[in-house]
Amino acid sequence: MKQKILEILIKQSDSYCSGQKISEDLGVSRNAVWKHIKTLKEEGFEIESIKNRGYKITKIPDHMMDQLSYGLVAPYLNTKFMGRKIYYYETIGSTNEFMKSIVEKNKGEGWVVIAEEQTEGKGRLGRTWSSPKNQGIWMSLLLRPDIPPHLAPCITQVVAAAIVSALNNLGIETKIKWPNDIVVNGKKVCGILTEMSGSLEQLNYIVVGIGMNINMDDNIFPEELKEKATSLKSATGVTWNRRHILGMIFNELEKYYNEFVLGNHKLYLDVCRRYSVLLGKEIQIIKRDSIKIGKALDIDENGALIVNINGNIEKVISGEVSVRGLYGYAK
Repeated sequence: MKQKILEILIKQSDSYCSGQKISEDLGVSRNAVWKHIKTLKEEGFEIESIKNRGYKITKIPDHMMDQLSYGLVAPYLNTKFMGRKIYYYETIGSTNEFMKSIVEKNKGEGWVVIAEEQTEGKGRLGRTWSSPKNQGIWMSLLLRPDIPPHLAPCITQVVAAAIVSALNNLGIETKIKWPNDIVVNGKKVCGILTEMSGSLEQLNYIVVGIGMNINMDDNIFPEELKEKATSLKSATGVTWNRRHILGMIFNELEKYYNEFVLGNHKLYLDVCRRYSVLLGKEIQIIKRDSIKIGKALDIDENGALIVNINGNIEKVISGEVSVRGLYGYAK
């Protein structure tokens, strides 16, 4: 209830919010509203109260200015369910692992586990993912689409389309490197890790992990990653509002996801094709110790990359395959 009151106050921070209206909207007493306001003040929020006018938030405590808790993210959301239920932590091992451990407790979808820091973050193919505190978005999302299991890999493309659309809408020129990397200036700023539970006949749920480098400086990346990894701040010279970016991603994702579940693949595929850094180029397909060279032609409705290898048209499924540009990470 306290978080809902905080959301209302932040949304209407340019005017006073009637205590009576808050109590009616939330179905609680005026006294309950007052008690939650008192608690928020004790936590460091500065809230003015004027008789017959209501409450107005005038300052968020410094230590919470950039937090990704629901009450501070909610004012940026235009969604019905995506991102509306957030488990927020300062530090966690892996958001994906935590989400999978609580998935049976949570009905429906759109649940999010988000942390300011991961100590055991992971990427595709068993790789580790660095998740420094307060400098990125490290989260996992629970989805339960009513789709055949063979379409589960498409979720990665749906999420990629949403992220690229959100960042491009913010004026950041963003691309996609199939299957799960988001690229700015030819370097990776975001990775998507999609894990599913189900059988050949039935999909139980999907957990989508998203790790995005936002306000990290260049010197935080180890030497071996500097050629292929960056952050939004390093790429643009701007310190970004993480809550705004997160809200934009959820807003775009709900739109693409709803269309996908209805069977409309065109919306997200058009984005993935338009902003691909691989399509039309010579690429390397790396699986264990073998490397094949081919030309990336298309992405199909099952999420596979269509490649011409020595005149033969083949489908590349993400699985345990890495794809690189022939002349570098995304070139």
